[in-house]
Amino acid sequence: MHWWLTAIRKFNRFELKYLISREAMVRLEEDLKHYVLPDTYNNTVWQYTLSSLYYDTDDYRFYWEKLDGLKFRRKLRIRIYETQNTLTDDSIVYVEIKQRVNRVTQKRRVPMSYKDALALCNEGVIPDHDSRDAPVINEIYEMVIENNLKPSCITSYFRQAYFWTDYDTGLRITFDTNIRYRSQNLNLHEKDIGDYMISPDMVIMEVKVNERVPYRLTELIADHNFRLIRVSKYCQWLETSAKVPRSVYTL
Repeated sequence: MHWWLTAIRKFNRFELKYLISREAMVRLEEDLKHYVLPDTYNNTVWQYTLSSLYYDTDDYRFYWEKLDGLKFRRKLRIRIYETQNTLTDDSIVYVEIKQRVNRVTQKRRVPMSYKDALALCNEGVIPDHDSRDAPVINEIYEMVIENNLKPSCITSYFRQAYFWTDYDTGLRITFDTNIRYRSQNLNLHEKDIGDYMISPDMVIMEVKVNERVPYRLTELIADHNFRLIRVSKYCQWLETSAKVPRSVYTL
């Protein structure tokens, strides 16, 4: 069975983000090697490509909710884990609601065919589904219909991911590189490379944790002088493309 058919459908966690150089990433990886294990998805890959089709209103409501610092906010996206296979109508993708409540990140997602995902998010057509997915599918439907959501952009990037040893697999460290976007040709099945939203020399590092960051990892982050930032890939494309005011992270 493929890994995505058994993946967790929902979770809560804290996400800590850092913008670092590729050289800093290599140095940290060397220091981490005694504490982490590669996230290998059934031992097939340890680096993979993620692409996400985001939805928003015509006036980018989801962007402004983040900029205004709303304690409760949501985003909707269709996410794929890229493979060598062509994405077809029957390929399995995820439809995800990513939600922020105060400092906690919550994610709810439903695996379905690419065709059904587009019908749900573009047209509000509810597909046949597992009964356990009904609450999330209904929430997605309501988001689409009430907000008149439309495809907004596609983001893509390479990801290297690690678990913090066998004994704390709830903590993951990810490094995202080659971070690109496109606001035209919004078809996930087409391999349009897009434009950089962050310099190719930079990396977004994320620490995803259920409860607390281990003391040793906190020490390593301090030793490397990394500083927390507030950055969203979805928001960053809007700033980079000058559709909204530009940020300090923009090229």
